[in-house]
Amino acid sequence: MITGGCPFSRRRFLQAAGGAAGALAASALFPSVPRAAGGKTVDVGVSSAAGPAERARGAVALVGGMKAFVSRGDVVVLKPNIGWDRTPEQAANTDPEFVVAVAEMCLAAGARSVRVFDRTCNDPRRCYVSSGIKDAVERFARKNRVEDALRIYHVEDRMFVRTSIPNAMSIKEWDLYRDALEADKIVNLPIAKHHSLAGITLGLKNMMGIMGGNRGQIHFRLSECLVDLHRRVPAALTVIDAGRVLVRNGPSGGNLADVKSFGKAFASRDVIAADVVAAEKIFRLAPRDVGHIGKALESGLGISSVAQIRLVEG
Repeated sequence: MITGGCPFSRRRFLQAAGGAAGALAASALFPSVPRAAGGKTVDVGVSSAAGPAERARGAVALVGGMKAFVSRGDVVVLKPNIGWDRTPEQAANTDPEFVVAVAEMCLAAGARSVRVFDRTCNDPRRCYVSSGIKDAVERFARKNRVEDALRIYHVEDRMFVRTSIPNAMSIKEWDLYRDALEADKIVNLPIAKHHSLAGITLGLKNMMGIMGGNRGQIHFRLSECLVDLHRRVPAALTVIDAGRVLVRNGPSGGNLADVKSFGKAFASRDVIAADVVAAEKIFRLAPRDVGHIGKALESGLGISSVAQIRLVEG
């Protein structure tokens, strides 16, 4: 648990959860053995390895390894957070070593092409450089002579495609990035952090980076819109970077005093399960405390109950 300045206190979590049920420890909320819940159980891997790359590899290994998600010949999109003109130490973007480790795993699993991009909030060129992600990806590609297979690039307005969203709760159609629509697999690589409007941002919210147009509009019905987005463009795997966590003044941050070391990574094929576990473990928030997580649980998008989560720690 993060202490010393985190805006989401243990006390608030217990009050929200209510009574004795809310007082259960994390090990009771997320048992290491599955409980019956409609016959469906989803693993969430939690890695506490020393460095960002090791944590990413450890979390993915705990849920079956990358070959369980990426097949030989796949075109894979990696969607990290590169949204802000911030350094890795400021924890507004996914750690560059974390991104490279996942890219390496995808290539080792047989991916034909791995593409890395994000629609940024600040100036894209500054974001790609300040985050360290551009340099790290390109350096790895050069060193391993995989420049043709591993590319990081800026989004282009002409590549957003008006896309219908069947059975939408809120957005019937939206401009979505063509490379994400056409990919064989998407691996979602958010960084865990505070968000002034959404409360927190994890896997569900990170996929807004494939959206064109005025994304600010969806914050009026954020919960429903995020469900719609993930229903149309599901991720095969979500791996959450929680090495450094921005606990105040997110999503952009900037002050190192707002960053706390947490030293974990979370992975799951079910983005909702990953977010549920990360929200509780990092911020001590139950699903009902985070509007978009609660709505996703109710939607039929993935798991519908915390009881369906099997925690695998290593």
